[in-house]
Amino acid sequence: MAAYLVVDIEVSNPAQFEEYKKLAPAAIAKYGGRYLIRGGAYEAVEGEWKPQRLTVVEFESMEKARAFYKSPEYQAAIEARKGAANMKMLLVQGV
Repeated sequence: MAAYLVVDIEVSNPAQFEEYKKLAPAAIAKYGGRYLIRGGAYEAVEGEWKPQRLTVVEFESMEKARAFYKSPEYQAAIEARKGAANMKMLLVQGV
């Protein structure tokens, strides 16, 4: 069953965030993930939610999504973005 990584990203240091943007896609691909949404335009139709930069990545399963998040490759990306962005992330089981 598919799983989704849902991320709201608030970038505070765009220059430093570029390094994260170089590292994260390779880690996502290595664990079978694919971007469904990557910072596109959005329209809130209910509620007050105002994500800064919304990203959704699809994985084959929760196990693959967890493996990606805990991987050495993604941990290096996390280290690269420290001080450059505030991330809110969820792993969500699909149907």
